[in-house]
This record gives sequence, structure tokens and C-alpha cells, in this order.
Amino acid sequence: MTKQDRAVRTRLALIRSAAEQFEDRGYVRAGLVQISAGAGVSSGALHFHFANKAAVAEAVEHAAADSLREAAERGRDGDGPALQRLVDLTHHVARVLCADVVVRAGLRLNAEGGAGRARDLRREWRELVHGLLAEAERRGELAVGVTPQRTGAVVLAATTGIEVLAREDQGRLARPSLTDLWQLLLPCVAAPGLVEVLDPAGSGSPDGGSEGNGPAGSGAPADPGLQTEACRVGLALR
Repeated sequence: MTKQDRAVRTRLALIRSAAEQFEDRGYVRAGLVQISAGAGVSSGALHFHFANKAAVAEAVEHAAADSLREAAERGRDGDGPALQRLVDLTHHVARVLCADVVVRAGLRLNAEGGAGRARDLRREWRELVHGLLAEAERRGELAVGVTPQRTGAVVLAATTGIEVLAREDQGRLARPSLTDLWQLLLPCVAAPGLVEVLDPAGSGSPDGGSEGNGPAGSGAPADPGLQTEACRVGLALR
């Protein structure tokens, strides 16, 4: 292994260790000694890569932004109905958050403003959601009277709430939570005839989207209670 390769590995190890500390202790309480120890390097090695804790936090945010931006590209540039791509994107981002402590910590740091922001990640998410909903409107995918602005506000509130709640319970990021959300929303926002072909469990799910939650197009019956609640949500979106 070359000296450059070792330096790259050390930097990545420090970023991951810092993310674990920021997630567990928060930005203020996280210490550089613990971060270097978690990466298995000396404090001197940490300072070779980062001048201070703020610089480490900024690197965590940048790494998180790169992962989330990759997810955004998948949603924006994919094929199929824009509404299905939005559903798929929320599931993909949830999987990334569940699997990657760097993304979780970076998003939290960015939201709390504990260090210099790499970018406003929540604003980027908002723009992506509104962009896909605007595309859905142009393509005639939205029900009559449903607007991208009001629908986007509901989607943003729900997905942000799930992400915040998942800080205490990562089970909130599991597919059933988002599947239930979309099972409520899609009958209210999708144009007639389209809702039957949209899958609230995510069309690109590893197991084909059949978790028994009653997704559209899965052949499983929808929960009547969810359908009733969906009607109430629909009134708010119009």
C-alpha cells in the first residue's frame, strides 16, 4: 500500500469515527481524542488531516452530501412516472440513512448548524421533491386539483419527521413506515388509472416490493383504515 493510499484510508476512517461520535454524543460533546481513537490513529494523525473539530464535521457533511446527491441523481434522471421515482427515491434515501452513519451524522450536523455547512441539504431535498412533483404535474400524473406545492409540503413534513424520529429508533426508516405513508398519499395525489400501477413499497425494492402492506399493483388489499385516512389527507392537498 502506498503512502497516498494509507492517507486516504486514514482520512476515511477519521470521517467515519467522527460521524459515530457526532451521532452518539452530538457536535458539542464529541471530542477529537475519541475521534482519533475510534479511527485507530494518533491525535497527531488526525491533525495532519484536519485542523480542528469544525473541519472534521465539515468533511462528514461533505461525505453525506455526496451520498445524498447520488441518490438525488437516481431520482431525477430515472425512467417511469415521476411519482414512482419520488416514491422510490424516498425508499432509497431511507436505506442509505439506515446503512450509513456518515450520512445520518452529516444530515444532522447540517440541520443543526453545529459546524460550517457543506450545503443546505434540506433545501436540496425540498427542491428535488418539488421538481419531481412539478414533472408529475406536467405529465398529467396528478389528480385534478392537486398542486405540487401543497403535496410537496406534506411529503417534506413526513419524510423529515421520519428522519428525525429515526435518530432514536432506526426502525422508523424501515420500508413499512414509508410504504404506509405512500399508501395514504398516492390514492389522493395520483391521477385516476395511475394509482393502480404505482408501488408505494418502491418499484426497485430488493424483494420486488411485496411486504404485505397492500401496495398499489401488488395484489394485496389496501387497509380500509388507511384508505379512510387517505381521504382526509386528500382534502388537505386540494
